Amino acid sequence: MKPLPAALLGASLAALLSACAGPRFPANAATVDELVARLGPPARRWPMENGGERLAFTTSPLGTQTWMAVTDAGGRVRSVGNVLDMPHFARVQPGMDEDMVMREIGPPYLPWTVSYPARNERVWEWRYCDVWNEPARFDVLFDASTGKVRSTMSLTERQSRDGSGERSEWCSQ
Repeated sequence: MKPLPAALLGASLAALLSACAGPRFPANAATVDELVARLGPPARRWPMENGGERLAFTTSPLGTQTWMAVTDAGGRVRSVGNVLDMPHFARVQPGMDEDMVMREIGPPYLPWTVSYPARNERVWEWRYCDVWNEPARFDVLFDASTGKVRSTMSLTERQSRDGSGERSEWCSQ
């Protein structure tokens, strides 16, 4: 059998690796109806003052993106982007309420919500891909009585597992 040319082998490898990269947002979607047809219904919708909407499309629990789309009053997509990243996490500040947090980074994966009655605390969690392409978790700690943010924290999944110091998983952006 004749060996494959290096260019063909390289192209095949690139195609296989890009297939593992995970879902990409359909950048050419022009309307809300096109987004919903491709991604399913949004996890949350918020009306905006200009008559448009802010829509959150999540990939949780195992995905690492929440795509936030902003539309105008006519249902046309004006902007879209992944909000599970450090610049968006930095916008989550003490004193924000739960709806303000969800408008910023989308809804959490509810089965991961944990309550700590002795601390009067509730924790929401999101899975994301950090800047080093390592799966990580972002937590928002709320005062359970007021529903206001107390603090936030972020750990790689490797750091949050007892006794696990080796990096065994990678994610792609």
